[in-house]
Amino acid sequence: MSKLSHAQWSSKMAFILAATGSAVGLGNIWRFSYMVGDSGGAAFVLIYLACVALVGLPILVAEWLIGRRGQENPINAMAELARKSGRLPAWALVGASGVLAAFLILSFYSVIGGWSLSYTLGSVTGAFSGQDADGVGAIFNGLLGNPAVLTLWHTAFMALVIFIVARGVTKGLEGAVRTLMPALVVLMLVLVGYGMTTGYFGEALAFMFSPDWGAVSGEVVLAAMGQAFFTLSLGMGIMMAYGSYLGADVNLIGTARTVIILDTAIALLAGLAIFPIVFANGLSPGEGPGLIFVTLPLAFGNMAGGTILGLMFFLLLTFAALTSAISLLEPVVELLEERTPLSRVGVTLVGGVAVWALGIAALMSFNVWDDFLILGLNVFDLLDTLTSKIMLPLTGLGAILFVAWRLDRESVAAELNLSGGQAQLWQLVSRFVAPIGVILVFVTGLM
Repeated sequence: MSKLSHAQWSSKMAFILAATGSAVGLGNIWRFSYMVGDSGGAAFVLIYLACVALVGLPILVAEWLIGRRGQENPINAMAELARKSGRLPAWALVGASGVLAAFLILSFYSVIGGWSLSYTLGSVTGAFSGQDADGVGAIFNGLLGNPAVLTLWHTAFMALVIFIVARGVTKGLEGAVRTLMPALVVLMLVLVGYGMTTGYFGEALAFMFSPDWGAVSGEVVLAAMGQAFFTLSLGMGIMMAYGSYLGADVNLIGTARTVIILDTAIALLAGLAIFPIVFANGLSPGEGPGLIFVTLPLAFGNMAGGTILGLMFFLLLTFAALTSAISLLEPVVELLEERTPLSRVGVTLVGGVAVWALGIAALMSFNVWDDFLILGLNVFDLLDTLTSKIMLPLTGLGAILFVAWRLDRESVAAELNLSGGQAQLWQLVSRFVAPIGVILVFVTGLM
């Protein structure tokens, strides 16, 4: 393994917080919990955990290993490891795809982060108080239909992201996650505590955890596999970049298990915070993104203490968005920092402004450019589809195939502290099970 050559995480805990913060995003706050409730409860959780162990964990470890060995941005790391292993330089395309995916995802993710900021302010000002369903829907549609206001919030969110990332690995990324992650968990626990007082906490528990094996189908298993892949920020260059700041003393498999447990626990806590409120107000848990920006504001606007609870919830949502967004910008910044003479602040501004500009096109999909379609999709949906259904699975697949089939097996096993049966199990899972799982996710995503 090459010597450590650039910034490093100050501690293993800082790395775990950063990796978990990247994994815990907007989708975790509503999507995973709903999938659990709608797909067999505890039965789905067990299937999901199996998929994480067989698909998510090996790819997460592979991306960290590539980053740690390369000690550079994902493109350079892949190119250098391919050269040292006598492999084709075209493997660098795996790193390039990851960095590009992170750039594209952040452009529209920051638009949604802006919605969260807007709703945080709306909670403070009492914008949802006493509103009926039509009123709350009108607030959301009014936000989407106003490009100037959307641009303002998108700009504010990206400014926060740029400020954090420009401060560097230790002061910026670490400083942010050391504050935001504990705050996120505290806010979530307070909301769970409130949920226990609604009289519907038992219904939420039953919805999420009563095992229903009859609800399990091939489609549910594939959904669990897809969630296991996407929830860990795989295929985005993030974990390669984060791995490049990682010291040689960190046990990759053990740390991956810790991150997975924390990510899953936070996602389940989110469900226990959200669904008692949903059920107490006679609302539907299956609203998707609308659950966050239409259904819940309606509930907060018509309950005692709803202003404070709404503020806490949208702060939580904003914190989750920020921890993911800074991780999405980091691979882009690391690449520019190592490929240009600009300072950390300079490359963060360049990369951040470029992301912001593409985000303008994405937010205009909801208003001025709603008739502008490419392959039948507006800009926002095109970016989402291109990244989630094509680039991320292929990048993750490339990473696990490279580590499992192109790096020296003995050196990988030694680096992961594996021997005997454990090493054989790693070979089986990394060479066959995980790649097949990602291929299934990729193929079903295109159908």
